[in-house]
Amino acid sequence: MPESQAASDEIFMREALNEARKAYSKEEVPVGAVLVFKNKIIARAHNQVELLSDATAHAEMLCLTMGSEALGNWRLLNTVLYCTIEPCAMCAGAMFLSRISRLVYGAKEMRHGAHGSFIDLFSKNHPTHSIEVTEGVLAHSCATLLQDFFKKKRKKNEQSDDTVR
Repeated sequence: MPESQAASDEIFMREALNEARKAYSKEEVPVGAVLVFKNKIIARAHNQVELLSDATAHAEMLCLTMGSEALGNWRLLNTVLYCTIEPCAMCAGAMFLSRISRLVYGAKEMRHGAHGSFIDLFSKNHPTHSIEVTEGVLAHSCATLLQDFFKKKRKKNEQSDDTVR
């Protein structure tokens, strides 16, 4: 990968991390995403599953919807989606259908990841579209934010269990 591409990837991943921090502050699973077209962010989102009471309100899904609105087209050709965590199967499917060109993500997601952690949808020869994937960009920062969130959540749950007894 060219050095300038790696530098750009880090810049845009930091923006996705900013979105993930917003989710964290709202007690949502801290996943963030940004969609880039011609080296400019055209959409940004973070998980809103709890807020919207909608299991499909993942950062990636919301970002793809906003990107379609920004471009006035459901085909997101020549776009790059940056997300802090390896996408799930639902989000991967939406990426194929939206025709993004490239996916860049930070940390692996062992329970639901669709790029090899749980299942690998990106290695299959898709009949209508292929997506270039770059993994591991700022992986430590992305993973740490997620781990801190769940540690905090477990601690809060333990404390509420103690008050019930």
